[in-house]
Amino acid sequence: MKHKIIALDAMGGDHGPKVIVPAAKKALNEIADIQLVLVGDEKQLNEVLENQGLANESRIRIQHASEVVEMDDAPALALKKKKDSSMRVAINLVKQQQAQACVCAGNTGALMATSKFVLKTIPGISRPAICTMLPTLTGHTLMLDLGANLECTAENLFEFAIMGSVLAQSVDGLESPAVGLLNIGSEAMKGNESVKLASALISESGLNYYGFIEGDDIYRGTVDVVVTDGFAGNISLKTAEGLAAMINNVLKQEFNKNIATKLAALVALPVLNSVRKILDPRRYNGASLLGLNGIVIKSHGGADTSSFFNAIKIASIEIEKDVPQRISRVVGSYLRPTEEKQE
Repeated sequence: MKHKIIALDAMGGDHGPKVIVPAAKKALNEIADIQLVLVGDEKQLNEVLENQGLANESRIRIQHASEVVEMDDAPALALKKKKDSSMRVAINLVKQQQAQACVCAGNTGALMATSKFVLKTIPGISRPAICTMLPTLTGHTLMLDLGANLECTAENLFEFAIMGSVLAQSVDGLESPAVGLLNIGSEAMKGNESVKLASALISESGLNYYGFIEGDDIYRGTVDVVVTDGFAGNISLKTAEGLAAMINNVLKQEFNKNIATKLAALVALPVLNSVRKILDPRRYNGASLLGLNGIVIKSHGGADTSSFFNAIKIASIEIEKDVPQRISRVVGSYLRPTEEKQE
């Protein structure tokens, strides 16, 4: 069996090895064809591996790195001054083809800057984008960008549409994913010039373009891929996370008010557990940095074991589906007519 090799930045995020090593153990137990490289302080990682019963595990090894990118480090500082950080070394392993993907829960800005510098972008892609899965009434949708690019041209948004469509085809097995462009209204005259121009580009591209969608369409499952700039995307994501947390807390408070409400909670427990499972953010942890010559998955900084495991699982799927190469082929098919015309 040929193994898929995934490099884990074992020092990144809020919890570091105490979460990432147990997540690695879970991944090895549940995904048969992977090998993992834990990148970070060798002494510290050996101790955690020993505690987890993984000291003699043949499918895991340590790659020492002497530095750590902190969550509040400026991206430029991480890129220029911390060349032996666990983040940088993990990405280097992908560049050197010693790993096929990198998973990191560290500083998002530093991860994007370092990944772009080391791996470069796929020809035809000007900016990478952060893409993740969000729950909807019909299942889930993919949304990008979620914060990598605060301002976007029409061409950037068009590239995001292509990449999101390829990811939906690869990961979800959709033959022709429906793509929607997030806007302040569904009418053609609504939105700024970049959004209007992007709509024309996507409409003429041959992608399955639904048209403009509004914020409430995201969670209705109106489309399979939601395209927006990183400013609106990040605000939408954080708003949804805050709303989910508020609803969860309100339900707890209301059900704990008195004996009657506690009894009602017992009766409703199966439904509540089902809803909690559907909306559990751990199931959707793992955002893809699309547009790079390599696979990089960003985990939430506060991820627990289950959350980080899900990010590893996404990396495994993207290796299997060869997502960067698929994006490269599709982007090439859109660029080729233009290049031939110029010749």
